[in-house]
Amino acid sequence: MKTIEINGLFRTELGKKSSKLIRKIGNVPCVIYGKEKNIHFHTHENNFKSLVFTPNAHLVKLIIEDKEYKVVLKDMQFHPVKDNILHADFIEIFDNKPVIINIPIKVSGDSVGVIAGGKLSIKKRNLKVKGLANDLPEFLAIDITNLKIHEGVKVGDLSYDKIELLDMKKSMVLSIATSRVASKTDAEVAAEGTGAAATPAGA
Repeated sequence: MKTIEINGLFRTELGKKSSKLIRKIGNVPCVIYGKEKNIHFHTHENNFKSLVFTPNAHLVKLIIEDKEYKVVLKDMQFHPVKDNILHADFIEIFDNKPVIINIPIKVSGDSVGVIAGGKLSIKKRNLKVKGLANDLPEFLAIDITNLKIHEGVKVGDLSYDKIELLDMKKSMVLSIATSRVASKTDAEVAAEGTGAAATPAGA
């Protein structure tokens, strides 16, 4: 997993008034949930571009004045109207201690079901995984080449080296759903081709 570097400054004052002033000049109040204590800091909202506007997961190297922290993004709050970042939470991680993080899936391959007229339906775009920081991938690859219509992939069908999937094994990740075209019988398709109407069974 790639690492993004973000620089920030420690917060000398806390509270709503201080947070409002920080946001007014384009900065984002942040917290690192550490092993021994929580660390409050702020950084400019532009520093989040490489972290937020990407389909992949990343580790973060936070440089706050003369201190350095290895973290992952836990949560982020956005303004309901302006959509700017209001607050960000990070979790401090260590090389020898497993971390739990959501990692996005990445689909590859041309499903035989989609080629036949089905439609790919993605139920989960991220999966919760547990593993050491150095073993975490940027995304979880899922090959759908052999999936037919009405088939899907559940969490229990997936496995990756050195990491553990924490979502329920029965949870559906994606499936190939039936579309209007895919649900037609061969007779209906042939009838459409000749301009004739299909006759219902038993008529």
